[in-house]
This record gives sequence, structure tokens and C-alpha cells, in this order.
Amino acid sequence: MSGTETLLNGFRKFREMYYEKAPGLYQNLLRHGQNPRFAVVACSDSRVDPAIVLQTEPGDIFSIRNVAALVPPYEEDGRYHGTSAALEFAVKALKVEHIIIIGHAHCGGVEAMIRKHEGGKAGGTFIAAWTDLLREAHERALAADPGLDGDALQSASERQAVLLSLDNLATFPFVLDAVTAGDLSLHGWYLNIFDGALEVWNPDTETFERQS
Repeated sequence: MSGTETLLNGFRKFREMYYEKAPGLYQNLLRHGQNPRFAVVACSDSRVDPAIVLQTEPGDIFSIRNVAALVPPYEEDGRYHGTSAALEFAVKALKVEHIIIIGHAHCGGVEAMIRKHEGGKAGGTFIAAWTDLLREAHERALAADPGLDGDALQSASERQAVLLSLDNLATFPFVLDAVTAGDLSLHGWYLNIFDGALEVWNPDTETFERQS
């Protein structure tokens, strides 16, 4: 099978599942509008699709994906901010109850940042500038354990990137207002898709706790 036929066959299976076996699902979503409780910020990595990993149905999550699952700091400069625009829509229009940042193991964006930080080339016109947002995650990982290198440094930086994005979320006034009002909760998760493991950040213990 070549070209796009694999995707077209996938659409046929989707149509059978959601239009023939559950014909009212999308009509209800159209009639009543989307009303997801969760906004998920995840990486663009093709291996970590949140809808597959979390086994959700259409309409369950508002998915925001970019390189390295990053939330940038709040900036109101009239320029183009795709992730910030999606967050604004999720919080102000959709009134989601939870925002979940999902970082993951073996993240190419984090790897590119570390490579550049250590004097290598990040590559690309846009990737280097975007992943520069992760430099603080790298610095936090080394501050906690100066002896880290290799895979251990990568893993620590990936987890710190989740926490950095949580910190950046708190710089958005509409996010902070919703959290203060008790209408919104923020969560940091770390996924190792290759081991089938998920860790959830516990702010009380300040640790990522593996889920059973």
C-alpha cells in the first residue's frame, strides 16, 4: 500500500465506527457544540497522540500540540501565538476544567535544546528559537543534580520542561483568574510511551508519581 491509501482506509474505518455504528455522535456535537472538560498540551511527536494514549472519544479533549509540548510565557505583542490562542479559546470560550501538560520520554525537541546548549546545532529556522524556551528546564535539571549527562539529563530536562510549562501557564491572566475562581485545575504529566508508563506531578510531594 503506497501513497495516502493507508490514511484513506483509516478514514473508511473511522466512518464505519462513528457514523454507521454511532450515527448520532457527531450530529450531537454539531447541534450542541463541543464541550470538552480537558485541554491537553502535548508534543507533535507522532508516537504520543493524546487521543490514542488516553483512549478518549471525539469531543472529550481539546488538544493543543507543538514541538516538546511547550507552553510559552504570556506575551501580548501583536505577533502570532498559536499555542496561546488555543489556550485562550480553551479557557475563555470552552471553559475547560483541566489543562494537562503531557511531556514525554525521548523528546526530539528537548534533545535539540540540549544539543544546542552544549555547543551543537539544533537545526532548522524555527526549531532552535522555539526550543530555546526549554533552556531553563535544562538549567533546572543541572541545578538539582550537576552530575547529570546523557539519557539521565535528557529525562530530567523533559520532566523539568513540564514544570516550566506549568509555571508559564500561570503567567496567563485568564488562566490565573480561572484557577483562582476554582474553575480550572492545572496538571503536569510525564509519559514514557516506550515503557507504557505515566507519571503525574504531585505538587505536595514535589515529585512525579508513577501511575499503576
